[in-house]
Parts: sequence; C-alpha cells; structure tokens
Amino acid sequence: MFAIGIVGAGQFAGAFAKLFNAHPGVSRVTATDLLPDRSAALVRELGLAGTVEDFDAMLASDVDAVAIFTQRWTHGPLVVRALRAGKHVYSAVPMAFTVEEVGAIIEAVEETGLTYMMGETSRYHPVTVLARQKAAEGAFGRIFYAEGDYVHDMDHGFYAAYQYSGGEDWKRTASYPPMKYPTHAIGGVLGAWDTHAVSVSAIGVPDLRGDGVFDREVSMFGNDFSNATALFETANGGSMRTNEFRRVGLAGGVPESRFAFYGTEGILEQNSKATLWHDRSGPLHDCTDLVRPGEATGADDPVLAGVDPRLHDSFLSGHAPVHDTSGLPVEFKGLGNGHMGSHQLLVHDFVTAVEERTLPSVHAWEAARYTLPGIVAHESALRGGERLRIEDFGDAPRAA
Repeated sequence: MFAIGIVGAGQFAGAFAKLFNAHPGVSRVTATDLLPDRSAALVRELGLAGTVEDFDAMLASDVDAVAIFTQRWTHGPLVVRALRAGKHVYSAVPMAFTVEEVGAIIEAVEETGLTYMMGETSRYHPVTVLARQKAAEGAFGRIFYAEGDYVHDMDHGFYAAYQYSGGEDWKRTASYPPMKYPTHAIGGVLGAWDTHAVSVSAIGVPDLRGDGVFDREVSMFGNDFSNATALFETANGGSMRTNEFRRVGLAGGVPESRFAFYGTEGILEQNSKATLWHDRSGPLHDCTDLVRPGEATGADDPVLAGVDPRLHDSFLSGHAPVHDTSGLPVEFKGLGNGHMGSHQLLVHDFVTAVEERTLPSVHAWEAARYTLPGIVAHESALRGGERLRIEDFGDAPRAA
C-alpha cells in the first residue's frame, strides 16, 4: 500500500480523490490547494486523512505519490518537481504546455525510474476500447485514416468551470488554446491505432462572439482561436484528423468526444446517436449498445456540490458493456465513474503500476504522443497552416 497526496482540490479532483481513497492499494489520501478552504472541504466531504499546507509541504511529506489536478498549463513543472522529489505522479491532462516541458518529464522519468501516468480518459472511451479490440483481431486490415474530435462548447459548463478556477481574471485563462488541450481527441485515436503523428498542418478559427473570452488582448496566452482543425501525417504512412471546438452548436447530452477509424478491411464510425461497424462483405453492424455507458448514479454526491449540472455526466457515467471491469476492486462498486466509464479504470491502472512497478496504460512516452501533436498544431495554426514536424521521444523502454 502507498500514500498519495491530491494537489489541487477543485471541481475535478474530488471524483478521483474518492476513488483513490477507496482503493485497497492506497493507505491514505491527503490534499492541498492554493485556496486552503477548498482542500479542507474536500477532506471533510470525503473523509480523507487531512490537509497539507502547500505543494512544497506535500513533496516534503511522507506520501509516496501525488495526483496533480491543478490548472492545465501548470502541470509540466509540477510533475517534474514531484518526480525529482521522489514521488510517483498521476497527472490530469494535458501532460504539459510546451515541447520542452514534455521533454523534461520524459527525462525525469528516465532518471528516477518512478511511475508517471497521464489520466487521459479517452484511453477507456468505449469506442476506443472497441477499436482497440478490432485492431488486435486484425478486423480493420490496415488502418490508414482516423478521426478524433473533442467538441465541447463553452456554454456547456466551461464558463462556470473557468470562473470557479480563474477568479476575477477568469477570462484570461478561459482563452486556453483549443489545440493545446488535444489529448481527449488524439488519445482516443492513438489509444487504438499503434502509430504516432510525425507532421501537422492546422487551421485556427478566430472567435467572433466578443465577450472577452478568446480576446487576444485579454488572453494570458495571446490566443483568439476558439476552434481549430488539424491534419496529421502518421508514422506508418497514414493520416489523422482532429477538431478542437469551443464554439459549436452541440446539443446537450451528446458525446463531446467521438471517433472514426478507416481500414482496408473494415470501418468503425461513431456519430452523435450511433456507433457502426461495417466492411465490404456484409451489412452495417450497430454497436451502439456495446459502447453505451450505464446509467449515472450519485447525482446528490457532495463531490458535485458547486459543479455546473451540465458537467455532471463527466463525473457520473457508468461502465459500458465493452469495458473489462473484472480486475477492479470491489470497493469501487457504486462509486462515481465519469467520462464514459474511464475514471475507475484509470485509478486502478495507476495504483497497479505503482505497486507492481510496471508501466501504466498512459505512461510518459504514450502521453507525449497524445500531447505533442496538439502543441505543434497550435503553432502551425499561428503560422497560417504551415506544415510542421512533430518531435517524438520514442517508445517506452522495455523491461529488463
């Protein structure tokens, strides 16, 4: 068993703190936040072991691991500091904000030998899981093209989330460049397709709403793109397209992440209402029920206090029939399991990796391949779609 510290006690952290606290491989959970009232509330609501004054104190404490749920552009340096302090690290997405920060994490993992995992929910998106199974069976033949989109309109809970995390200056941070948050879309493709992106050409769409969000003069990132599209060349001679949209007329309750895979022998396509498998030899096969998560439970959970109701599905979705839940601890039964049934599987992956000293599902090298394409895509969009090379840090080292 090991102890873990939660760093950042905002809206998203509670769903994972609850699972870490319930896992039989975790001895205790503590928490810290820049706003002490938030970490105190999290400890009180979930019955955690206690609060810690700040990040430095957390690293100086006897916890064996930290789980980082701070604002998205802060992850890289915090992860490196934690690894260098001798802590295993679970990090919310994205891995980092710059290419250099990604490289620093890879270097720290290599030098310390500690476990790093990025908690990318699309790893266990049901359509990605199904595509991974189809690929392992050879049913696609050769995959040559795939699509992964993350279409999350600002009006679907993002305004409230940024106001909660950003305080009075929330509009400065709500302009976060869409392509710098690429892992839900790219991870859902590469989680099933054994390749990586090697070059990209991207187009950014400047925002026109005029409400101070995505205003280059207000944005701390100098960003006015609210929507962006990227076309990637893959290492195996294929291509991948992704959309990151924050101004989009998506109906409430429709999945924000959706995927499609095209192979020489078969196609898997997800749209707003259905997921279909087909090949040239037969009729369409409706896989919708196979990839539909079970009903959400626990809407009155104290973890959701203050969370915009339009974000509740992100915290409460159950498992889909395609998920293999046979290895999950019984202690997870009845607990929240958000983002299309991924939360419990991700937490269990990390705990198992730390205990058994194995690579987790989204280890540092995998996380880099989910993150770097979007970082470079944003740069391409700033250059009017110029095709740019994407650095690759290679495959994870094989166990000795």
